[in-house]
Amino acid sequence: MHSKNKIALNIENETALLKTVVLGIANDFGSVPKIEDCYDPSSKYYVKNNIYPKQEDITSEIEEFFNILNKYDVEILRPKNVVGLNQVFARDLGFVIEDHLFISNVIEDRAGELPAISDVVSKIPMNQVLKLPNDLKIEGGDVTVTNDHIFIGCSNNLDMKKFKVARTNLEAVAYLANKFPNKKVVGLELYKSDEDKDENTLHLDCCFQPIGLNKAIVATDSFKHKSDVDYIENLYGKDHLFYLTQEEKNMMNSNVFSISTKIVVSDVRFERLNNWMTSCGIKVETVNYKEVSKMGGLFRCSTLPLIRA
Repeated sequence: MHSKNKIALNIENETALLKTVVLGIANDFGSVPKIEDCYDPSSKYYVKNNIYPKQEDITSEIEEFFNILNKYDVEILRPKNVVGLNQVFARDLGFVIEDHLFISNVIEDRAGELPAISDVVSKIPMNQVLKLPNDLKIEGGDVTVTNDHIFIGCSNNLDMKKFKVARTNLEAVAYLANKFPNKKVVGLELYKSDEDKDENTLHLDCCFQPIGLNKAIVATDSFKHKSDVDYIENLYGKDHLFYLTQEEKNMMNSNVFSISTKIVVSDVRFERLNNWMTSCGIKVETVNYKEVSKMGGLFRCSTLPLIRA
């Protein structure tokens, strides 16, 4: 038995009823970064064009998201505030598969975010917290668990050397395949660009996302190999997939977040997608997340789920 304050991790998929989640914070995220300090092309673009988001706008958008999670009785944990650090995107700090939390090897620019969730990690039995070997590069946004499958957005070794936005290597895919022999672990190679936000797919959740019981959102032009798209189409069936246009992919329409198979949090701007989800019998809770999206992520990026029922 777990003592009262222990967290009994359980993540089998992306859509089961959400019980406990870490939600990022925007307090004191610092001033507008210099271009050379930006580590993704979205942030670079908005800094260059003098439209980088303001702290108060980001804070109010996250607050709106918080209120929706709260409405559905989700237990919401927050990182400790570190002044001057962007802590909006909790997803990449780790990921839960079954009853294990894997602590990501994030890029150096983001290493300061990890100690801020130490209080949360301390509530998890130590033997269920795994620190990945140093040669493995992986971020939580690249890991999608769907019952018997683990999909991992990844980059080959050449791209890993070439692009700062290549965050997950093939060694990490092999490591997880070895850890979960009972699951089908599938690496999906994504297109990367450090300079052009529209040519870059930062993480797997920026181009692929399971929703409901047997459906998914997909942006086919983010994948380097047609065989990977074929795999997803065969698994779900084309009728159960929502195909994003180039523009919808660029707005990261796939980065929605499931509270359950029947409830999805989405951006108010994603009209075509929201209508489709509604037509599938899914209740769509909308938030205007436009300013957060300028930093290179949306709802899924802001969350690190720990328990789904």
